[in-house]
Amino acid sequence: MGGDDAVNDIPHHARIASASVGRRTLLKGVGAAALLGGVGMPAIVKAQADTVTFGHLTPLTGFLGPLGAYGQMGVQLAVEELNAAGGINGRKINLVMEDSVNPATASSKAERYIERDKAAVIVGEISSASALAISQVAARNKIVFVNTGGNSDALRGKDCNRYMFHVEGANTQYVKAVGAAMLRDGLIKGKKLFFLTADYAFGHDLSRVAKRYIAQNGGEVIADELVPTDATDFSSYLLKVRQSRPDVVISNLAGNQITNFIKQYSEFGLQYPFGGFGFDTAVAWGAGKDAFGGIWPLIWHHDVSAPSSKAFVAAFVKKWGKPPENQAWGDYVATKLVARAMIETKSTDSAQIISFFEKEKELDILKGRKGYFRDWDHQLIQEMYTVTPRPVAQVKDNWDIMVLGPAVPGAGTALDVIAPTPEENACTFPAG
Repeated sequence: MGGDDAVNDIPHHARIASASVGRRTLLKGVGAAALLGGVGMPAIVKAQADTVTFGHLTPLTGFLGPLGAYGQMGVQLAVEELNAAGGINGRKINLVMEDSVNPATASSKAERYIERDKAAVIVGEISSASALAISQVAARNKIVFVNTGGNSDALRGKDCNRYMFHVEGANTQYVKAVGAAMLRDGLIKGKKLFFLTADYAFGHDLSRVAKRYIAQNGGEVIADELVPTDATDFSSYLLKVRQSRPDVVISNLAGNQITNFIKQYSEFGLQYPFGGFGFDTAVAWGAGKDAFGGIWPLIWHHDVSAPSSKAFVAAFVKKWGKPPENQAWGDYVATKLVARAMIETKSTDSAQIISFFEKEKELDILKGRKGYFRDWDHQLIQEMYTVTPRPVAQVKDNWDIMVLGPAVPGAGTALDVIAPTPEENACTFPAG
């Protein structure tokens, strides 16, 4: 289906990566004889001392695979640029990457990164459930984990910990960003909304946050259908939509679920306005210009006009032959921010990195306004966007199918107005 099309457009070596990438860097210059005996150990130890290991985990298979492949491309570009500029205080970054697969596998691989590869930081993930598993390993080992794709508010709330930071927006940020546009367009107040929700941690959390917002703004959710993450046929759900005759249809789906939903919604010819509270550009690219419709929230888009964003897009296109997806932005930015913290503190120690970010320093995140990590929940506070379809006749290529709306919140309004409040999503870091 659409998600598979997106995967097939990605270079094979970007989709299938493993920790061997890191091991090749680590063992460079160590002879075969040395590898066979104890004589090799001093060389390996020296190599470890001369490098700083960044561990990267993200799903490369399943319904989130198309997004994870972009995440890998983003982190690879960031590491290449950092190493070309001198690395971390003269030490080159050694990048290890693997498919996180599922929460249990993600947890075991995170342990291995820390114990075997001596990773100074772990970056990545998209699944909220896997992000939670990685964060628990990171906290036990006192290693910073920067979440680049897990949206669940719970990760910043009841499941928060001092060693986890979030470049990815919380579900509340997505809902409030697109919700403002939906209110403006008369799609919430006094309307009956039909939800389709991904049946896992992210979807359940997004539905909860979205229902709260709808209720607060005078709308009514008349149905909430849970959709298995491996579902590809949406006909039964769309028949229920037709029977319910809602005013608006809302996607709380994820990954290539959204691609299949958009395609089949178009094929069914349903005329109800639709959109979603979660979104990634790759899923729209998979649907294609003729099917894409609705209004959606977005954390970043390759048409953002900030100079640093344009430089990133140009470098990404030069390396990979196509524009970066928003997940590539997340992993690229996270890697650059951690490197900045290490360089400015002259340390790879987690306590130093945490202290640096908790000072709420302004950070260039390739947007019109700089962002900062909020000290009490470690959420990156930042502007968001909305996207709508570009008229088909105006589309230049497969990556040009959407129009980027203005930043939310607008200039002059505090960035944190779209973020979860302590009352909405309390976070208390445990001691230690």
